[in-house]
Amino acid sequence: MQHFPGTYTWSGARAAGMSRRQIEADGVRLGRGVYLSRGETEDLATRCRAWAPVLPEGGAFGLQTAAALLGAPVDPPDVVRAVVRPDRLVPHRSGLTVVHRDLRPEDVVEIDGLPVTSGSQTFLDLARCTRPDELVAVGDALYRLGHLDADRLEQRLDRAEGLRGVVRARACAPRLTPLAMSRPESLVRCWILDSPLPDPEPQIPIENRFGVVVTHGDLGWRRYRLVLEYEGGGHATQEKLDSDVERHSLAAADGYLVQRFARKHLARPAVLLDRVEAALLSRGWRPPPRR
Repeated sequence: MQHFPGTYTWSGARAAGMSRRQIEADGVRLGRGVYLSRGETEDLATRCRAWAPVLPEGGAFGLQTAAALLGAPVDPPDVVRAVVRPDRLVPHRSGLTVVHRDLRPEDVVEIDGLPVTSGSQTFLDLARCTRPDELVAVGDALYRLGHLDADRLEQRLDRAEGLRGVVRARACAPRLTPLAMSRPESLVRCWILDSPLPDPEPQIPIENRFGVVVTHGDLGWRRYRLVLEYEGGGHATQEKLDSDVERHSLAAADGYLVQRFARKHLARPAVLLDRVEAALLSRGWRPPPRR
């Protein structure tokens, strides 16, 4: 019985002794000369493994593909995207998009055996085509997952002078934090930072009257004893509900107002900001006088 690998190229399969009929019967064609065995689950990592033999030396999976492989909150792209050095040519193939960048060895990491652009390179590449709040959400996730830090990002941006997207990347870099636990938290934080409202603190510690930290809020202001909490789909279980009630009760017991928001509010930033402003005003905040 012929053993079929999970992914293979036409030329590699033929060299291994597979017949044309066997390849056609087993393989799902991902692109010219690249096949996925019907026995494999077609996810992004598997598709990348199929395309990996096509990449030239020094090439790596990049942009949205890299962000997804690194664990950032992006939708896996339908077409695999790769980055290669300017002196490398890759023939056009459907299912694979290639862009050229000045990649150095430090700009490529290995994720589950796949070459992937580093966190800082991915952040810089996405800055060309991603709006600032979504870019911060990706950067926060890369920080949280250990793929990015201030030093590595600064070093990459220092040698990016004149590149498209570097201005946006530099503007967003100071806003990044490993404390944000989700994309919605990052988005809301960015919207508030861009508004006249005071800057919020991520993962704000909430202390009881004895000075003991009893819980944390997603975002908040200690001075105004106001907490913002995002309630996503993961909060729908009974266990999580019990935990949320306990946390909110502890916060309220020590004088905090807990303001909750959900997925539908992400499509209405102005409404969300109006409600946050009203809550801050109720807690004693006053907007600075207009000049």
